[in-house]
Amino acid sequence: MKMIMAVVQADDANRVTQALNEAGYRVTRMATQGGWLRRENATLLVGVEDAHVNDALRILRKTAQRRMAYVNVPGEVMGTYNPQPLEVEVGGATVFVLNVERFERLTGEGKG
Repeated sequence: MKMIMAVVQADDANRVTQALNEAGYRVTRMATQGGWLRRENATLLVGVEDAHVNDALRILRKTAQRRMAYVNVPGEVMGTYNPQPLEVEVGGATVFVLNVERFERLTGEGKG
């Protein structure tokens, strides 16, 4: 079993999550922020059987889209005052595929 950890733009998170769900994958979504742009991201955790990794990655490639955007970069990031927006490429996904040593789905049964 593998754990796919994918960081996507917040703008893409609903589309990516829906596509993965429609293909039968369960997704845990966490709001995150990172990178030098300090923009909102979503980190998606998807547990998949080894044989399904490529299918899940195909869905991520298809739904996490790259695009150009204009952003105001804080002066401390650039080292100078830059009053004009900077055009940058955003979107896509940063993906980690990790081995899972153990997986259990706990249902709360057997309490007490």
